[in-house]
Amino acid sequence: MKHIIVGTAGHIDHGKTTLIRALTGRNTDRLEEEQRRGITIDLGFTYFDLAKDKRVGIIDVPGHEKFVGNMVAGVVGMDLVLLVIAADEGIMPQTREHMDILHLLGIDKCIVVLNKCDLVDEEWLELVRDEIKEEFAGTFLEKAPVVCVSAATGAGIPQLSDEIDQMTTAVAREATGAGVPRLPVDRVFTLSGFGTVVTGTLIAGHVKKEDLMMVYPGEQECRIRSLQVHGENAEEVAAGQRVAVNISNLKKKEIKRGAVLAKPNSMKATDLLDVKLEMLPSSLRVLTTNMRLHFFTGTSEVLARAVLLEGEEIGPGESAYVTLRLEEKIAVRNGDRFVVRFYSPLETIGGGVILEANPASKKRDKAKVAATLKQKEAGDPRDVVLLQVAERGHRPLGLQELAKALGSAPDEVKQYAKELEGEERLVILSLAKEEYYLEAEQCREMEREVIASLTAYEEKYPYRYGQKKAEILTALFKGMKPGVFDALIERMVAAGEIKRQEEYLSTIAFEIKEDETYTTVRQRLLSAFDAAKYDFIRYRELDFGKISEGVVDDILQVLVVGGEVVKINDDFFTLASLMDGAKTIVEQQLAADGVITIAQVRDLFHTSRKSAKPILEYMDGIKVTKKTGGESERVAYK
Repeated sequence: MKHIIVGTAGHIDHGKTTLIRALTGRNTDRLEEEQRRGITIDLGFTYFDLAKDKRVGIIDVPGHEKFVGNMVAGVVGMDLVLLVIAADEGIMPQTREHMDILHLLGIDKCIVVLNKCDLVDEEWLELVRDEIKEEFAGTFLEKAPVVCVSAATGAGIPQLSDEIDQMTTAVAREATGAGVPRLPVDRVFTLSGFGTVVTGTLIAGHVKKEDLMMVYPGEQECRIRSLQVHGENAEEVAAGQRVAVNISNLKKKEIKRGAVLAKPNSMKATDLLDVKLEMLPSSLRVLTTNMRLHFFTGTSEVLARAVLLEGEEIGPGESAYVTLRLEEKIAVRNGDRFVVRFYSPLETIGGGVILEANPASKKRDKAKVAATLKQKEAGDPRDVVLLQVAERGHRPLGLQELAKALGSAPDEVKQYAKELEGEERLVILSLAKEEYYLEAEQCREMEREVIASLTAYEEKYPYRYGQKKAEILTALFKGMKPGVFDALIERMVAAGEIKRQEEYLSTIAFEIKEDETYTTVRQRLLSAFDAAKYDFIRYRELDFGKISEGVVDDILQVLVVGGEVVKINDDFFTLASLMDGAKTIVEQQLAADGVITIAQVRDLFHTSRKSAKPILEYMDGIKVTKKTGGESERVAYK
C-alpha cells in the first residue's frame, strides 16, 4: 500500500473542512467548540483511498490567524497541500500568510482549490482566476493547477480527486520506512483501558508493536503497546502514515505537543540552533540581534532570541545565517524547516532551514560559524559528514553520535564515511563495536604530533626503547578513549610511521644508543648478576662511576625488555639464563616429590632464605608453582 499525506491551507471559512468531507465522507471537526463555532481550531485527520494501492491521509488545518501554530504543526510530513480559496471572497490575509508558511516549510507541491464556485457567476469566477494568476506570479504556486469545485454540492470533486492522484504518483511511497524513525507529536490523550496515546505523522523510518522508544526532549523511555492507522490496528507502520501510538510507562501530563517519539539515543535535545533564516519580502519587520520571536518547527512552538552571525540586521526579502537561542529545549534534526513569527503583534516574518541542530555552546567566532554553515548548506551529505567530524578536531567522532547529530541512519553514515575514506578525506578507526572518524588532515596532524613527541623523547632518553603509549595519550590527547587511541597507533604502525614494542613506541629510525656508556653499564650489570648467581644483589649497590642513576635504570630496562635480564621483584634482578636454569631444577623437584619448599630451594641453589623466597615467588609468577595453603610450600601449577 502506498501512503501519502495531503493537507489543507487557506483563510478561515473558505470551506476546507467541508471540502474534506466531500472528498472522504467524514467530518474532521472533532471538538465541540469547533462544531459549534463552525471553524477548525485544532488539527483534524481522516483519509480516503484513491485506488486499491494508494491511501491518502488528509489533515485539516485551521485557517484562523490565532491558530497559525496548529497550521504549522499540520504541515509536518505533508506531500501535497490543497490551498483552498473561496470563489466569493478571493485571496484573503490568511491565504497569503499560509502561502508564506508553505514556502518557508519547503512545500513545493500544491493544488489551488477554488471552492464555493456555486455561489458566483462565471464572470466573477474569471475575475478571481485572474487575481490568483497575478498574485501567484513568481512564487512557488505560479504553475500550481487550479481546480474549481463546490464542496457543498459535490461539483468538481471527482476532477479534484483525479488531480490529487496525478500529482501524488511521484511522491507516493511504499511503506518500507527508510531512515531513523521519528514522529513529531501533535496530539496526546488518554483512552480508558489503554492509557496514553500520541498521534502524529511518521516522517521517517518504521516502528512496530513492542518497540522500545523514547520521548524527546525529556528522554523518557516507553514501549509501544499498540498502533493504529486511520482507526485500524497495525503491527507495523512506516514513513508517510498518520499514526496513533498507544505507549506504556508515561502519563498524558508527561508529554505535550512538540515532543518527538523516536528510537532511544537517536536524538539530542537542544536549546541552541544554527539556521539559515529567510525574511519574507512582505514582512514589515527588520530582524536584529536579540529580537524575541515565536519559533515553530514540526509540532513544536517555543520562544527564541535571534543572534545574527552576519551583519547587524536582516530586512524583508533578505536571508542570513543566524543562531537561535531557544527558551526551552526541543528535539530536531539538521535539515528540518521552521517558521518564525514576530513576538507581538503575532505575524509571520520568516523561516528557513536548520543547518546545525546541536552546535557548540561555547563562545564562538561568528564569521567562522557563518562560513561553516555556508558549507553545510551547499554541501552534499558527505560534505556535511566531513564538516561535522572536522568540528571535533582531535576528538574522534563515533558513528552513533554522528548519526544522532545528522539525523541519519547509522548504515547510511557508514556508507558516506566509506566513500570519504576512499577519497582520502576521512580516516576510519575501527573498534570491535563502533567506528570512529577523523578528518584526514587532522589525523595527519595528530600523527605528526605523535612523531614529534617520540623524537623529542628519544633525544632526551637515548637508552630507552621509546615512550610509553599511555604517556603520549595523556600528554597529547587527554580525553580520547584509550581504545580509539590504540586504533590510531596501530594505523601508524601498519603504515610504517612508528614502531611498537609492547607498551613502548618509537620512531622508525630509532635504535638504542649502544655507545661507550651503554656498553659499560651493560657489562657491569651482567657481570655482577653472573657472579652473584642465586645470591641476588641489589643493582643500586653497584658502582657505575659518574654515570647517573637514571641512565643505569634505563639501560637495565633495555636489558629486561630485550630478554637478557629478568626482574625477580622490586629489589632483585638477575640473568634470564639463570632463571631458565632455576625453572628446570624446580620442575624436576616437583616431578620427583610433588612439592617444593623454601628450605629445599635454599639447599638446591646454595643460597640464603632471603633469595630462596623470591625464587619461589618468581616461579609463582611464571606459573610453574602455586601455593598449597602454607606460605613456604609449593606444588606444580598444573
